[in-house]
Amino acid sequence: MALAENVHQYGNIMLGGRGGTNVGQLKIFPGGFLWRKLGGGKVVEVSKTDISSLSWTHVPRGYQLGIRLKAGSSVRFNGFKEQDVSTLSSFLSANMGLTPVDKPLSVIGRNWGQADLDGNILSFIVGGKQAFELSLADVSQTQLQGKNDVLLEFHVDDTAGANEKDCLMEMSFHIPSTNTSYVGDENHPPAQVFCEKILSMADVGPSGAEAVAWFKEVTILTPRGRYSVELHFSFLRLQGQASDFKIQYSSVARLFVLPKWNQPLTYVVITLDSPIRKGQTFYPHIVLQFHTEEIYECDLTISEDVLNSKYKDRLEASYKGLAFDVFAQILRGLSGSKVTRPGKFRSSQDGNAVRSSLKAEDGMLYPLEKGFFFLPKPPTLILNDEIDYVEFERHGAAGTSSMSSHYFDLIIRLKSEQEHQFRNIQRNEYHNLFNFINSKNLKILNLGDISVPSVIAGGSDDEAVDPHLTRIKNAREGGGGDADSDEEDEDFVAEKDDAGSPTDDSEEEESDASEDVGGEVKEPRKKEPSASKSVTKKKKRDEGDEDGKKKKKKKDPNAPKRALSSFMYFSQAERERLKKTNPGLAFMDVARVIGERWKKMTDEEKEPYEAYARRDKNRYATEKAEYNKRASGLVGERSSDDASE
Repeated sequence: MALAENVHQYGNIMLGGRGGTNVGQLKIFPGGFLWRKLGGGKVVEVSKTDISSLSWTHVPRGYQLGIRLKAGSSVRFNGFKEQDVSTLSSFLSANMGLTPVDKPLSVIGRNWGQADLDGNILSFIVGGKQAFELSLADVSQTQLQGKNDVLLEFHVDDTAGANEKDCLMEMSFHIPSTNTSYVGDENHPPAQVFCEKILSMADVGPSGAEAVAWFKEVTILTPRGRYSVELHFSFLRLQGQASDFKIQYSSVARLFVLPKWNQPLTYVVITLDSPIRKGQTFYPHIVLQFHTEEIYECDLTISEDVLNSKYKDRLEASYKGLAFDVFAQILRGLSGSKVTRPGKFRSSQDGNAVRSSLKAEDGMLYPLEKGFFFLPKPPTLILNDEIDYVEFERHGAAGTSSMSSHYFDLIIRLKSEQEHQFRNIQRNEYHNLFNFINSKNLKILNLGDISVPSVIAGGSDDEAVDPHLTRIKNAREGGGGDADSDEEDEDFVAEKDDAGSPTDDSEEEESDASEDVGGEVKEPRKKEPSASKSVTKKKKRDEGDEDGKKKKKKKDPNAPKRALSSFMYFSQAERERLKKTNPGLAFMDVARVIGERWKKMTDEEKEPYEAYARRDKNRYATEKAEYNKRASGLVGERSSDDASE
């Protein structure tokens, strides 16, 4: 448990339900309760103003906190420890004015008791203790069997099978004629009175009950097909030619209304927790597609009393407007789910999304205020809280003939180490996308503007500069075709202990190879005209070894190490910082970022590194002078020995 001022937070708290349990984190504060499923998904919010009563029940392996709502339903949280009961009871009493009562659980194993109906809850009491309770919102139909039995059938919740849990589907109650709680007569037995009481509940009806609203022939992209959508009091039904789904509103996590850019279509997405199942495929999102300009008009099949009592300020008696908007409003009123619409992001063409592709499927990426949504297939929702970092990656280089120079990729890495790569985003969308992501305080791995080439930032191919192509162009202009002649390769002999990984020290050591033992620096080798090239090669063969290759002069291990430049000192310090703040950054990206930062630094910022370079230069000059003295002495002794011989 994490405890802060006026806030209690618990991990591994289970949300009770008919189809099993979901584990999540529960936050309790003076304003109410907030439960979030682990790994993202379902969110349950309970406001203090909606609570009727609280209770504690000792259940196996812990305690259960029951919350009875004024609307007649209940919410149950399991997983509290014994020491949490007294602490939370004091907190709830002081901050909410509600003191939880103890509700003992019957464990004697008898199935003969009293069935009480309280609001939308059916409680079964055995020996003065509660054996179980049911939400009548889950009951699909009820009927009298014989004279004394009442059968309750529960909704075929297609989301319950996603967790591969057992789910309660049917229950039968026997009510004898001597029952005094539901008094009847010979023509109207107590069992029938009990059945009629259940039928009188607003969201329970007999078999074949009429839907509150009905939308015919709706195009659904996932699961693909055309369905008639029925909105009932406690569930929605998707009825197609080959499939029929019943989905409890308790499984609806959120609704999204997102217009499809540049087309007269609008997506309405129903996000589920848990997903529905068709064969071996799970669908966590139902993507409905409406024509944006289509008008829909309907009168809800609901009594005025129920509308004013239970759905006041949530539903209207009749609707007329755009079809997608009417559908979202009715579904929101019945399910109580929140609706998410496009945020502040605008593309370069003033749209709400950018074109991209995911897993070889083309679609639209919607940057939202609290996440990203890729539609239509595969529908992929990514919340900002789940993101570890994002990275921009380009396709091709400017000046190339490939069309890939017009696009870049956006990589989103999750904290769970899963990765989503959105490809083929037009480069003119970069600035808008980068600025929006940066405003959400998301970590950008390659540091945005300083690591993304100018080809992405905008402008034509002619204006964009690619460093690699520039080097090739300069090399060709400077030395023509002979600039990359084979002579350079003929002089190269790899050391036996060379590991092949370039370092800063290796570059400095390589430059020392140009100095002879006497301290004299060789003149740079000049290219001869092509006419004398054969003569030069012949001379090399005469002076070289047997295979015509010149032997590389070995570096004296006693020679002093050359001085490092101010940039090299900065590079060594900055490289370590980059590795810590941006783990996984490629070697070439590290070098590019360091170079860009050095160019943008002022003289004052460079001064500490310049001081290091001056100090190292003085050190090198001193050591070099001493080395040359020793080398000159050795050469002198060797010459006298030769003369004496």
